[in-house]
Amino acid sequence: MPTYVFAVADRVLVPFDGSPYSEKVLEYALGLSAVSLTLLAVVDPFDVDPERLGFQSPTGVAGLPGLPPEWYEKARDAARERLAEACERAAESTVSCSSTVRMGRPARQIVAYTTENDVDQVVTGTHGRPLVSRVPLGSVAETVVRRSPVPVTVVR
Repeated sequence: MPTYVFAVADRVLVPFDGSPYSEKVLEYALGLSAVSLTLLAVVDPFDVDPERLGFQSPTGVAGLPGLPPEWYEKARDAARERLAEACERAAESTVSCSSTVRMGRPARQIVAYTTENDVDQVVTGTHGRPLVSRVPLGSVAETVVRRSPVPVTVVR
């Protein structure tokens, strides 16, 4: 009979952007026992209008950020505030929490952070879109699941 060994995830990475989906992920992660959470916010300079999909730029050149330095600092500050509020909630539930902000494409930054740091598990969310709509648009969760060097839990 095979023996199964289940790894205990002590250090959990939670990508967090303050959306309702990431709030669900945080609640799930706070329910894990004896973990240390790292909340990661990724500021995506290409995603300047959340109502439109795909690469955008105020310069009108697809894929070219072209944003003033103030925009980046404002986006980082807003991300830091969301992370601080989320870590306060984690502290209330006696879960150790730290946070970091990175700039770039979300899936790439999540996998890079996981590779560069001592992470046991990633807990991420998904919009729960049907496969047909996800394929042409891409999916951060799908990319993270495929490329992560550690186990990934996807919360819907």
